[in-house]
Amino acid sequence: MADMHQGDGGAPSATPGPGLRAWAPLLAVCFGYFMVILDVTIINVAVPVVGRDLGASLTAIQWITDGYTLVFAGLLLTGGALGDRLGNRRVFCWGVAVFGAASAACALAQSPSFLVVARLAEGAGAALIVPGSLALLQQAYPSPDARSRAFGLWGSMAGIAASAGPLLGGLLVTTVGWRWVFLINIPVGAACFALTVRSVAPSPRHSARAMDWPAQAAVVSAVALLTAALNEAGRRGWTDPFVLACAGLAVTAVVAFAVREHLARTPVLPLGLLRSRALSGGATIGLLFNFGFYGMVFTASLYFQHQRHYSALATGAALLPAVVMTTFASVVSGRLARRTGHRPLVTSGMLLAAAGLAGWAAAGPDPAYLLLIAPMMAAGFGTSFALTGSTSTVMTAAPTGYAGTASAVFNTTRQIGSATGVALGGTLLATATDYSAGLRSSMAIGALAYLIAAAVAGVCVPGKAAVTPGKG
Repeated sequence: MADMHQGDGGAPSATPGPGLRAWAPLLAVCFGYFMVILDVTIINVAVPVVGRDLGASLTAIQWITDGYTLVFAGLLLTGGALGDRLGNRRVFCWGVAVFGAASAACALAQSPSFLVVARLAEGAGAALIVPGSLALLQQAYPSPDARSRAFGLWGSMAGIAASAGPLLGGLLVTTVGWRWVFLINIPVGAACFALTVRSVAPSPRHSARAMDWPAQAAVVSAVALLTAALNEAGRRGWTDPFVLACAGLAVTAVVAFAVREHLARTPVLPLGLLRSRALSGGATIGLLFNFGFYGMVFTASLYFQHQRHYSALATGAALLPAVVMTTFASVVSGRLARRTGHRPLVTSGMLLAAAGLAGWAAAGPDPAYLLLIAPMMAAGFGTSFALTGSTSTVMTAAPTGYAGTASAVFNTTRQIGSATGVALGGTLLATATDYSAGLRSSMAIGALAYLIAAAVAGVCVPGKAAVTPGKG
């Protein structure tokens, strides 16, 4: 491959030196990742108001929330493959531009259907941003210690965005209106684009690697059909022919993807990656903790507003104990990992989060708010505490030239977890005898997901000894 080491354009940059300049690539990448995660959480407190303003049904509200995540999840492998092929910096910048334009379209929406379409476009932009974010960090910080700190701060940025989302969303909805929930992305995106072009080095390109479009289509179909089945089950029932057809077609799409990858000369997801216990295990953990955390945030947001009649701002404040813990948990785990390894941190984080959601499920039908603070804090801290270790596990196991693809695998499973958690949580709220019963069922299922993640971590996450890249 004559062009295998060609950059993705722009002037070459040296490896970051000491001082503020050393962390400029991290800041640029984190601006983009901040937008993506902010859009996941900021919508949760705004969506009931959006629904009332645009006359949206509960199913439409779920699609406004989940349309973003299903396209995000479905196209992440495409984004990762494009990054490896065309250069991660270039594709990252494309994603920032698409995301900003789609955010403006969301702010101009006059109907639920238009907003759903604009959210789908946002998800496409996010799918171009996120795989490149981890790949660019891996490129900018080759030293294991510097990389561990960068991944920890990257995870902390997710915590900051998650923390800011509900409160910022409530503040914007209460003061200037829900449309500013989307407009806020435009200045952040502009800063991200400018800083990336200025401070992030061009990425290697592997342009001879073909894009496997049939496999990409199978992934998108599987994620969309699974989410559709879960969303529509709340309105139609689990035995409805449409729901069963979507579930069956989702399984068919997964099988088609597996067959295509087995036969393809240049598969989008090489089987060697899937055979890596560290990579596949880390990705599974990501799916499970996103399922638990974002399912909790979504159902709790609806519960506080519909059952306790909190305003959007009060709902954001009520959720703050859960998400504020994520702000520093990733940084703490990144520092501890150099002494303990990732396995005990990921395992303990998942057990703590499981205890938190189990505590909420056991708190009764109408617990005092003060009784919910400790469970929310435990879930938020435990989830973020495990993020750095699972991220490092996946990225360290990635073979040379497949950083974008490995990042895409990890983030695809995470977003499938988010979409499934939100969809199943909405379905449980819609089908239960009352909101409280549906909420407790959702929390109990989330706790079980965390327990399974803890068990997977004990088997798949490496201990203190370093993992050789590409060997998993």
